[in-house]
Amino acid sequence: MVSGPGGHDPASVPPPRDPDNPEHGNAPGRVSEPPRDPATSGRGNVSGRVSESPRNPAGPGNALGRVPAPSGDPDGSRHGHDPASGPVPPPRDPADPRQWCAVAAAWLGRDRPEAALEAARRALDLDPRSESGADWGYRLASLAFERLGRDAEAVAAAEEAVRLAPGSWAARMRLGAALRRVPGRWRESRAQAARAVRYAPEEPDPHVLAGDLALLRGEYGLAEAAYREALRHLPGHPGARINLGLAQLRWERPRVHHDPAWPVDPRETSRARRALETWSRQTRILLAAALVAVCAAEFGFGLAAVARIGGGLILLAVLAITLRQAHRVRLWSYVPGMLARDLWLSTSVSITLVAVTAYVAVVATLPTEIPPLLHTPVSGAPGAVWAGLAGLVLLNGAVLLVLRVLVEAWRGRPGRALAEFAAAGDDRTARRDVNVTLWLVAGRVWSVPVAVVVAVAVLDERSWALAALAVPLVLGWARGRVGPAPALTRALASDRVLAAALALPASASVLLGAAGVATLLGFAPVGEWVWWAGIVLLALPVAMFATRSIRAWWRGAPGPWRASLVMCDGRGSRLPGDAAPPVGLSGEVRAAFTYARGVVLAYADPSGPRALAVGAVSSVGPSGELRLIAASDAWEAAERDPRVAVFVADPLDRRFWAEVRGIAIGDTEADLLRITPKEVVVGEYPGRHQGRAHRG
Repeated sequence: MVSGPGGHDPASVPPPRDPDNPEHGNAPGRVSEPPRDPATSGRGNVSGRVSESPRNPAGPGNALGRVPAPSGDPDGSRHGHDPASGPVPPPRDPADPRQWCAVAAAWLGRDRPEAALEAARRALDLDPRSESGADWGYRLASLAFERLGRDAEAVAAAEEAVRLAPGSWAARMRLGAALRRVPGRWRESRAQAARAVRYAPEEPDPHVLAGDLALLRGEYGLAEAAYREALRHLPGHPGARINLGLAQLRWERPRVHHDPAWPVDPRETSRARRALETWSRQTRILLAAALVAVCAAEFGFGLAAVARIGGGLILLAVLAITLRQAHRVRLWSYVPGMLARDLWLSTSVSITLVAVTAYVAVVATLPTEIPPLLHTPVSGAPGAVWAGLAGLVLLNGAVLLVLRVLVEAWRGRPGRALAEFAAAGDDRTARRDVNVTLWLVAGRVWSVPVAVVVAVAVLDERSWALAALAVPLVLGWARGRVGPAPALTRALASDRVLAAALALPASASVLLGAAGVATLLGFAPVGEWVWWAGIVLLALPVAMFATRSIRAWWRGAPGPWRASLVMCDGRGSRLPGDAAPPVGLSGEVRAAFTYARGVVLAYADPSGPRALAVGAVSSVGPSGELRLIAASDAWEAAERDPRVAVFVADPLDRRFWAEVRGIAIGDTEADLLRITPKEVVVGEYPGRHQGRAHRG
């Protein structure tokens, strides 16, 4: 666990009075996306823009785990990384904590969390008085802990970063990202993500985190809106692209039965789900086997009484299975919610109850002779009902499997999802999701000609086969909407089975349509031959899908099904925004705020932007935090929109001016506004030669 200096809890820092409301007004001036450069701003006519602010302590006795940096593998080749990236060079100044933080960020960019954690620990050990933005070190340590699977330590480090920099959007985002992995703390994670969005709406990564949290809960509309907002600020954001595609596919995470907002460990609900699934599976298999035995005893050996008694005793075995599995479900209060969230769990439970009812009816109405369905078509309503109930008991598993494959193929908008995956570039997660989505498209394409074949068989009218010609036309239209996508071309070129699974149903559709045309033109023999050729082509993709599925199941690899889709977790060469360096104040700017007596605070008001003369800055923290004594209207404005700007002039000879744009949070204990810098702008006053012209 990571604890801050003095054991302070981050909750002791007074938060904004409306932290859960992401709505805000216009800031006093547009804040552009700052570069990721920890250097402080300089002087001159061109303003220097610096990213996020520091708040850094490394308290004595920080408990970051001392993980030795990896040795003997400097290029990371044994970890599956590109050796061309090379090792991360050590800092030029080993006594500079910010340089150690930069090294930690570089190791995280190479997905080497062990080395990153060691570098972050060195940075925190070197900065015991919080003078170099140690919230950066804690944020990097939290990210490293998270990638190592040490979620509790990741949360502790992130909470310390928030305690040090309560107005930092990056610290809030890091805490939100860490909390989402802790059972029962999803609501806290969402609150921190909302604060990050409120503090930095111009940054894409807080919007991506908010979208991820909505996607994990199945709130697809909110997720799409958040991802589109992130892409508006950074169109090339790979995580937003990939996860937007998943939202359009109506992706379901592996534990879809569990609501992340529930204050219960998902492992507990997973145990309850497994008990329900086991009960359903065992009951349906037992009833099917029992019905076969009952029919064999009745029709094969003429033991009617034995068949009925034995069939009735099977219900006692069903009762024993039910009691045994019910004892394992310890969270009955959550079962209705689990059934509402998990479509296939509720379907499996429902069909089991129906199968039990059908089994009782079949055994109770067991005929005394072989029913007609075993050798001739069923005649009469009673025979048809009995045959249907028996088929439900025997074939419900196969029907459920086919139904699931078809529903998963037709759920969502795969065309739009493929466009988003393709726009993500050569990302490994995008490539995997493209492959799985193409299999879903293949299932959708296959189901249309199959439906045509069924319609022709039921209606006994071959002319309905003309509807199959719509399949290649729709495929061409969808391909045009996706546009040029090298990712799709590469996926089909590298997987010939997948390409065939897409091409064969389309070819079968053409053959079926041609058979309908031939029948209408009077070429019935030719149409019959073409018809059966199309049906044979439709059987081949089934064999391909089954072979690929069995092979994936045997190897434990991702298969051609929806469950193989994965979210983008932000790993790779592009680090998330919560690893960005904080903003620092140069010596000139720090001196200007310390000694000036003409400080102006600008903030948003319902009537428009306003400026308020503060008089002087109470103090400037070692990390650059400004502490102001402001009037009540400034406090109220900060509660509505914490984004403010503070202006100051050079108090000595008025050579330059400085503007600090940041986040204002009220400290009620000290009666101060604490402003965490997000951006610093410095400029010189114009001289006479730059003054405007005067008449005459």
